[in-house]
Amino acid sequence: MLILVIDDDPKITSFLRRGLSYEGHEVLVANDAETGLEMAISRTPDIVILDVLMPGMDGFEVCRRIRQKSDVAILMLTAKDEVADKVKGLDYGADDYVVKPFAFDELLARIRALSRRKVDEERRGHILKFADLTLDTMAREAWRGKRRIELTTKEFELLSLFMRHPRQVLLKQNLMDEIWGVDYAGESNVLEVYIGYLRQKLEEGGEPRLIHTVRGAGYVLKE
Repeated sequence: MLILVIDDDPKITSFLRRGLSYEGHEVLVANDAETGLEMAISRTPDIVILDVLMPGMDGFEVCRRIRQKSDVAILMLTAKDEVADKVKGLDYGADDYVVKPFAFDELLARIRALSRRKVDEERRGHILKFADLTLDTMAREAWRGKRRIELTTKEFELLSLFMRHPRQVLLKQNLMDEIWGVDYAGESNVLEVYIGYLRQKLEEGGEPRLIHTVRGAGYVLKE
């Protein structure tokens, strides 16, 4: 991962750079709040390790400003083991909190947890659901309830388009342009053929129809 460390203590930044690099991460360092804020926005790191007590702008304000423009995971470091400071940091948008002095193994564990959380959040963003139909756009898998559905590439792309626009009438020409491209010169009934394929596979277990024809217009995914 790309990890940005924002801390005005050179001993801390040197220690973290060495340790995190040894673990295989790419490490960026900012020794003041203003530089760190700029790097957090421009370099798009995976995780920001942010010290609270810095001259000028403190870590809480840096955290608040980063969160206004980015959803990067933020792990705050502080010498204060006070509940009020932890609550303030979390309220300002921090994802986790570590108190100095800290064990490096604990810091690594917190980083791994934040990494897993990010992966889980990204994966949830790739899961599309409608009724009892589930589409995993990352794994390219489809399920009707507990029944897995094997789809060809075009079938998957077509179903994905429907599931991104549930209950919306999708015009035939728009579907053709999206899936086969505006320059498609093949069979004129290819869309109808693939709609038939999809319906057959989605309804193979006796399930109710989800892709409906809207006469004179196109198709709609609805219950």
